[in-house]
Amino acid sequence: MPGQALNVDLCFVPASHEIEVKLPAVSGSSGRLVIEPPVEAESNRTWPGQVFANESLDYPEAMLEFVAASSAKSQPTVSTANTEAPSIKAQKRELHQTEQKIRDERRIVREKRTLEDQAWAVLKAGRQVEKAVAPAESVAARQAQDAQWRVLREQRTTALAQREEQDQGWRQERQTFRERWLQLPIITAWIAILVITDNCTRQCLGLPLFVAGPKVTAELIVAALRALLPPELRFLISDRGTHFTADAFKNLLRSEEFIHVLIARHRPQSNGIAERFVRSLKEWLRDKSWQDDPELALLLKQFLAEYNDRPHQGLPLPGLSPNEFAQRIWLL
Repeated sequence: MPGQALNVDLCFVPASHEIEVKLPAVSGSSGRLVIEPPVEAESNRTWPGQVFANESLDYPEAMLEFVAASSAKSQPTVSTANTEAPSIKAQKRELHQTEQKIRDERRIVREKRTLEDQAWAVLKAGRQVEKAVAPAESVAARQAQDAQWRVLREQRTTALAQREEQDQGWRQERQTFRERWLQLPIITAWIAILVITDNCTRQCLGLPLFVAGPKVTAELIVAALRALLPPELRFLISDRGTHFTADAFKNLLRSEEFIHVLIARHRPQSNGIAERFVRSLKEWLRDKSWQDDPELALLLKQFLAEYNDRPHQGLPLPGLSPNEFAQRIWLL
């Protein structure tokens, strides 16, 4: 029934956006770029969501069994595979560290070159002295000095050529670093959007936004939910992000007396209604532009009205919008 179960999730969008710039993909509650976990053989795996394949259970019974199965698997497991790409902050930190290392090496080389140049200046001064006293020396002595100087001069020419090759390598490396910096997203500010959808009607109950972005607190999430949760709520479905597992959220579920359904790790499809809604929202925002959070709030209000009033293919009655489907159910 409407209001009996809700799906919630967090999505993140840039604080400002231009139409020609592609919206970046970020995870629901971590605010970092992620890659898809490796696909494992489904025939050898079990997960709590399989309980919904049992058609003999009604919805409340299936949800309660799902909660029990999820709780049994709630202990974190150690994974040897790193399925998450480095965050933008981590990538920048790595670039800074590598750049600093190269800069230190470059400084050492320059100090060495300075000493070499000073030594060459001393040799040149000594050569001038030798030329000044050359008439008083024998021919053999002058020839030996000239031969030695030619060797030193060839060594100096070779060293200068090696310097030029080394400098060219530094320039190429610096250009590579510039290109890597340009490839990183220039987004420095994010806005978090809390998605609240009805599991039965697919209605979106609200899209509160938070200018704190990835730093949004569980207290802010709880305050937004208190204002939007229906009184008949029995189940609230979410991922295991810190916003939904904090003490403030536990206090909310105790005071509102609903059951918190935590989806299995690495199985976002268990919260597929919210995940699909986030995809629809970002597809709609893709060709929109905004400069600040008030402009984004107006866009979200427009999307909310359009989404709830347009036909939804996930409903049992084709051609109905979430609002129309909700009215039909209440009339039954």
